[in-house]
Amino acid sequence: MTNKSNKIPPCRGKLGVLLPGMGAVSSTLIAGIELYKKDLGRLVGSVSQNQTIRLGKRYEGRRPLIRNFVPLEKPENIVFGGWDIFPESMWGAALKAGVLSEDRLRPIKTQMDAIKPMKGVFDSSYIKNLKGTHVKKAKSKWHYAQLVIEDIEAFKKKNKLERVVMVWCGSTEILPPRTKTHRSLAAFEKGLKDNAPEIPPSMIYAYAAIKLGIPYANGAPNLSGDIPALVELAESSGSPIGGKDFKTGQTWMKTVVAPGLQARMLGLNGWYSTNILGNRDGEVLDDPGSFKTKEKSKMSVLDSVLEPRLYPDLYGKYFHKVRIDYYPPRGDEKEGWDNIDIFGWMDMPMQIKINFLCRDSILAAPIVLDLAIFMDFAKRAGLKGIQEWLSFFFKSPQCREDLQPVHDLFAQHLKLQNTLRLLMGEEVIDYSGLDYYDLEKGTPGPAASPRPRKAGRRGKPLHRK
Repeated sequence: MTNKSNKIPPCRGKLGVLLPGMGAVSSTLIAGIELYKKDLGRLVGSVSQNQTIRLGKRYEGRRPLIRNFVPLEKPENIVFGGWDIFPESMWGAALKAGVLSEDRLRPIKTQMDAIKPMKGVFDSSYIKNLKGTHVKKAKSKWHYAQLVIEDIEAFKKKNKLERVVMVWCGSTEILPPRTKTHRSLAAFEKGLKDNAPEIPPSMIYAYAAIKLGIPYANGAPNLSGDIPALVELAESSGSPIGGKDFKTGQTWMKTVVAPGLQARMLGLNGWYSTNILGNRDGEVLDDPGSFKTKEKSKMSVLDSVLEPRLYPDLYGKYFHKVRIDYYPPRGDEKEGWDNIDIFGWMDMPMQIKINFLCRDSILAAPIVLDLAIFMDFAKRAGLKGIQEWLSFFFKSPQCREDLQPVHDLFAQHLKLQNTLRLLMGEEVIDYSGLDYYDLEKGTPGPAASPRPRKAGRRGKPLHRK
């Protein structure tokens, strides 16, 4: 196979990563990278940094780390910046979030304090439970977009960057209705100039990044870049885009467990999920409008995985309930409870109970790092528009309008790794394994000779030639 990797430009200079929303997730990410630089912490949870990838046949034993196989940017070569509606530096934001202790953060205080957010674009009608104090002022949404574009260009110039990626780490917005403003780029730009109410702040950031050809990933369930107008713009500007909503805690568990139920053909009567969290995300989601957006994202998983249309007797009537309760004492230490009522042979009932005591930002930070690094790689590889191969990282993966997103975590993982294989000129892997045993087709093991076949009970081969 032709080695396409020869056509992918290597990383040059440093990579700029811009983060709209510089609260708990962003400060945890940046703190982690700074501690890593000083050999004071490990990047656990990062697929790009820790995972190997199998190449070729199993007997070849080729299992390089992804970061050694694919020309990816190194975490220590990333320059961070971004926007927030509160003025605290990353040091102040990290202390307020309380994800990592002050003692743990103290060795990187200077680096964290040096990163201060630019003023954010804020619309209280989309996030009701926050009162922004560090916000831009402009005459129209078009002018807001131009201010964000100016910020991006100034950030690139100040840090002497050629490559920049944007990853939305801000709060969950109330979901606007889809209107004709979202259907085409011309209509969307007119909407910006006319202050169309159906354009929330996240869409303004997405527009600014995509207009400049910058990769954009959306870590919240907001519509953001997932509208035809911005997909159209991404295709013309060459910007890779993807989203929505980082797949971190409870929904990640669902995409692990539900494929197992469906693979075993076990039925589902009901799935009850409740969450307790006390960080800023929890405060925002305490508003019914923002919760509705998150609820839609979290509930979209099961139907896609279980396919009730194909298996109505097993999955046609299950009850699915999702709750999120804001509980300030819990802080960033989110707790997810799942009660799953299933049935098996002879319709006999069984239960699965999951209590996931997780840390929201600790799970999200490596996802942001991986998305930034893989999006930059996609741009250098000449990919543009929707990057469905990165669905692995999202609760509500963005895909073509006429397709249903794939939610099965294991199918998403295979898609991710096979895309990397294809882009690097390696064979995709389907795990059928038939070619290992079809000796007539001449697929011997190492050293061009078939391995000895196991004998049957009477000393005869188990497989005929």
